[in-house]
Amino acid sequence: MPRIVECGDAAPLALGELIAALNDSAFDPADEDSFAAMGPLLKGLAANRAFLAEIAIAELKDRCTQQSRENNYTPQVIMLHRASEKYFIRANFWPSPRDSLFKASGASPFFYGVPHDHNFSFLTVGYLGPGYWSEYYEYEYDKVVGVPGEKVDLRFVEKAKLDPGKVMLYRAHKDVHNQLPADEMSVSINIMEASPGQPFLSQYRFDVKTCEIAGILTRTPSETLLALAANHDGGNARDLVESFAAHHPCDRIQFAALRELAAAEHSTDDGLDVLARGTGSGNRFVAAMSAQEIARIEATRSWIEYGP
Repeated sequence: MPRIVECGDAAPLALGELIAALNDSAFDPADEDSFAAMGPLLKGLAANRAFLAEIAIAELKDRCTQQSRENNYTPQVIMLHRASEKYFIRANFWPSPRDSLFKASGASPFFYGVPHDHNFSFLTVGYLGPGYWSEYYEYEYDKVVGVPGEKVDLRFVEKAKLDPGKVMLYRAHKDVHNQLPADEMSVSINIMEASPGQPFLSQYRFDVKTCEIAGILTRTPSETLLALAANHDGGNARDLVESFAAHHPCDRIQFAALRELAAAEHSTDDGLDVLARGTGSGNRFVAAMSAQEIARIEATRSWIEYGP
């Protein structure tokens, strides 16, 4: 489960003071101990009971101009600071089933009931309300290929909630949680690890009953644009997709390129030949996903070729 950071009592801290500490070159969010060392400062920010309301009011007065510019999340999130390539700070709102927001939208916009890991680490503190609940698990990322349907050694740890003032460090590719609604409206504050390579690292959704990978949550624009490039009449576009299929450092994009090359072929057999190249890849993910795609096409071949 996430690492609990014991902080003791903390005096109220201004957001600017936390930002100054995070901007110090000694802070490295990729290093677990360096990240955990920020726990007392984050708890100090949580002891500042006025700053979040002041930011929210200022945003409303300014028609949420800064949020529109810097916040790519759903309205559940207020972006507090985003001026660095290695971290950003946000506040998250967690409604209870009794709140009108939950009744209107349901659980899915808040990622409730979706067991998942993270492809980044983040430090969090309970700021307001009793805190959301989570069922916590751990797994070994390096032992997983990453294919949907793959069995994973998920180890249940406990069910707990993010109490007010409680500081936890969620560790990338290790901690899995099935997040459950708070008993009352709650707010958490997070310091999020950020890096340019983060989108190329996979984040998984899990089925905790069967201990399987249920899906891959990470998506990049490249994976969508490859379909356009593979079907473009210009030879230069296909060369680019071929290059991605052979050499891209992200295995998801390698497979996406192969899949789109196969889909662009004029016959099913030619498409299957392209995917067969993938099954011989030295990358386990590319090989396994190519085999899965071949099986899917073979199972629906008559429908693909002749229609329903």
